[in-house]
Amino acid sequence: MVCAAVVSLLLVAALMACTATSTGTRDEGPARSEPVASSPTGAASPTPRVRRADAVELLKADPEVDPGVKRDLKPCVGDEYPVDVSYGDLTGAKVSDIVVNVLTCGDAVGVGAYVYRAASQEKDAGQATQGYVNVFRNETPPVYAEIDRGDLVVTRQMYDKGDAVAYPSGEEVVTYHWKDGTFAELYRMHNDYSNTVTSEPPQALGGNPAAVGDGTGSGAAPGA
Repeated sequence: MVCAAVVSLLLVAALMACTATSTGTRDEGPARSEPVASSPTGAASPTPRVRRADAVELLKADPEVDPGVKRDLKPCVGDEYPVDVSYGDLTGAKVSDIVVNVLTCGDAVGVGAYVYRAASQEKDAGQATQGYVNVFRNETPPVYAEIDRGDLVVTRQMYDKGDAVAYPSGEEVVTYHWKDGTFAELYRMHNDYSNTVTSEPPQALGGNPAAVGDGTGSGAAPGA
């Protein structure tokens, strides 16, 4: 009887030891982390190198620029020319493209917008000026060109008869994308401006909103 009891106790102890060991392995060890699959990413496009250019000399030496624009391209004050210059990636070249806007001195009206691309030695060497070739021009004022997220955006102010320079009737915005060696129109947008907006402060239109509504300035509602 005593032997049977001892054997039973030994069996119970062994079962408890196995259960405790098994449970401890599951509950106490560090959580197993599954390997995270890394998604392949394409190599980032290299940023074009900015190479400064003399925009005024570039325009004057460019046979594509209208002679009238060249003739009127003079300093406004001292040696400050009315030229805006931007560098950025429009054509995918290794050297940044150059966007040049020519303005008037008095009211900063854009008279010409141009894009220059770094010349390819094999293709454009004969047409290059300072290492650049003209790949876009718009000389229909008032015009202004900008770089927007890799596209060329050209804005033209629209005037009706009698509009002051500072208050155009609307604008036309055309977005171009470089494709197959040229700028192709991507989309076009036209905005009409409200003709009720003036340069006068709001109080000049009358302190009483009703006065604006009836056009008499009396403040009385129409038909009263």
